[in-house]
Amino acid sequence: MNLLLDTHVLIWALENNPTLSNDARDAIIDGSNMVFISSASVWEISIKKAMGRLEIPGNLDEEIKLHRFTHLAMNFEHAQLAGELPAIHKDPFDRMLIAQAIIEKLTLVTRDNMIPKYEVSLLKA
Repeated sequence: MNLLLDTHVLIWALENNPTLSNDARDAIIDGSNMVFISSASVWEISIKKAMGRLEIPGNLDEEIKLHRFTHLAMNFEHAQLAGELPAIHKDPFDRMLIAQAIIEKLTLVTRDNMIPKYEVSLLKA
């Protein structure tokens, strides 16, 4: 299974936070699964950190590499679908993650209650 971590799940995974469900934790550490981190999540973290709304170490890229997560860049197709999705979810970062998961056929790992309203493969975090 190929996973795309929602931003809060990325933070929980890096912190080894017990809030993360056992199923999600097992899937993330399973070496047969590829785990992707969207550029949108890194962007969101950077913005929240700059605004003082989030504390996270400055070595985010190193931590992502250490955990053997794979970067997923945003592209034109992702952006177009994110804009065309039904207006159920207003957060542009989450809309991008949904679009990326759909297009790239990834399972989105999230605890966001709005995301299951879209037709996207999910694993509850």
